Amino acid sequence: MNPIAKKFSLSQWLSWMEQCHPSEIELGLDRVSAVSQLLAIDLSSSKVVTVAGTNGKGSTVSYLDAIYKHAGYSVGCFTSPHFLHYNERVRIDALNASDEQLCAAFERIDQARGQIPLTYFEFGTLAALVIFTELKPDLVLLEVGLGGRLDAVNIIDADISIVTTVALDHMDWLGDDREIIGREKSGVYRANKPAICGDLNPPLSVSGYATEIGAEFYQAGQQFSYEIKENGCWDWRGAKTGVSVALTELPKPNLPIQNASTVLQAIQCIGLSVNEESIRVGIEMASLTGRMQLIQDGATNYWLDVAHNPEAATLLAERVSLMEGEVTLVLGMLADKDCRQVMDIITPKIDRICLVDLHVPRGQTASELEGCISSGASAEKYSSVKKALIALKNDDNLSGNVIIAGSFFTVSDALTVFGKEG
Repeated sequence: MNPIAKKFSLSQWLSWMEQCHPSEIELGLDRVSAVSQLLAIDLSSSKVVTVAGTNGKGSTVSYLDAIYKHAGYSVGCFTSPHFLHYNERVRIDALNASDEQLCAAFERIDQARGQIPLTYFEFGTLAALVIFTELKPDLVLLEVGLGGRLDAVNIIDADISIVTTVALDHMDWLGDDREIIGREKSGVYRANKPAICGDLNPPLSVSGYATEIGAEFYQAGQQFSYEIKENGCWDWRGAKTGVSVALTELPKPNLPIQNASTVLQAIQCIGLSVNEESIRVGIEMASLTGRMQLIQDGATNYWLDVAHNPEAATLLAERVSLMEGEVTLVLGMLADKDCRQVMDIITPKIDRICLVDLHVPRGQTASELEGCISSGASAEKYSSVKKALIALKNDDNLSGNVIIAGSFFTVSDALTVFGKEG
C-alpha cells in the first residue's frame, strides 16, 4: 500500500492505478477473484445481470436502467469506458458515484490486495462491486469490458447473462474468428441460469456453450423476436417460464430496437416485477451518451456516435442514409480498429470528410486515416477534433448534419468542445 494513499484525490488514485500494473490489460480471474474474497464482495441481496457483446452493451444497460428505475427499483450500473469523468462508470439510481465513494473503495481494495497486482480495469471493477455490496440496490447491471470469460466482471455469478452481438473486434486478445470470439463472450453464461443472445445470426459457439453447461438459452429470432410496423411502432414476442408473452405497439426508441428486444426477454427472466407502463416509458426515455447523441447548433445537427467497428458503422450508415441535407463526417480512430472497413461502410453516405488526429495511445493521425479511404475520396485533415469543429462552425455555408464518430476519444473531445461536461 502506498503510505500516502489515504490522502489521494480521485485523479491521484486513477493516475497511480494506471502505473501500478505493467500491463494495461491482463485477462484472467485468479488475481481479481482472490482480492474479491478478501473484500467479502456479496451481491446476494441484488438481482445481477451481466452484459457482454461486441456492440449494444451500453444501450442494453441503458434500457434496463430506465425501465427498472421507472418501476421504482434501485439500480446500480457499472459500465466502461467513461467520456469525461471516471465517476460515469459507477452509477446508483442515475447518479454517478462520488469522488469520496470511489476513493474509499480504492483504498479498501489497495489495503486488501497486499502484493496481488491489479490492472486499472480490475481496480475499477472491484470498486463498483464494493459500492454495490454496501448499498445493496435491487438490480445490479455489470457491463463486460473485454470479452467475457476472462473479464474481471465474470467473477460474479450473475442471475441473468446477456450476449448482445458477436463481431470481429479486439482480435489481438479474443481471436480472429467469430466462433472463437463467441465462445469467449458466452463465458459469462451460467449453468441453470437464463442465458440470452441478442445476435440475430450468432456463431454456433454461443448456443453450443449454453447447451454444454445446461443454461436456459434464449436466442433472438427464435425464443424472442420483434417486428417493426409501418407506423414506426413495433411488436415483440418472447417467453416467460415456458409461456409465450407479447407486447404490441411499442414506442420507437432512440437506441437500437434489436437491443430493446433483448432487454424485454431479459425482463421476463430477472424476477423483478415490471408493469407495461414502465416498459413503454423506459424504452422511450433510454438514451446513451455518444450513441447518436444529438447536439443542435443553429441550422446544423451534430450527431455524436462512438461507432468504431464495422458492425457499429453499418448501423450508423443506415441512420445517415435517412438524413436530409448535406452530411459531414468528423472521424478519428485508433490504429487497432478495422479503419478501412469502417470507412468503406460510412464514407459512401458522406458529402464531406474531415479526418482528425487522436493524441492518445494507439491514436491515428489524419494522414494515416486518409490512407484507409478505398474510394479515393478527398478529405480535409485536422490536428484535433477541436480544430475540425472550429473550422466547421466558422463555415457560413455549413448546414444539415455533422457526424462525429470513430472512437470514444473522438466523442469525448467533441463533448468538451460543446461544453457538455456532465
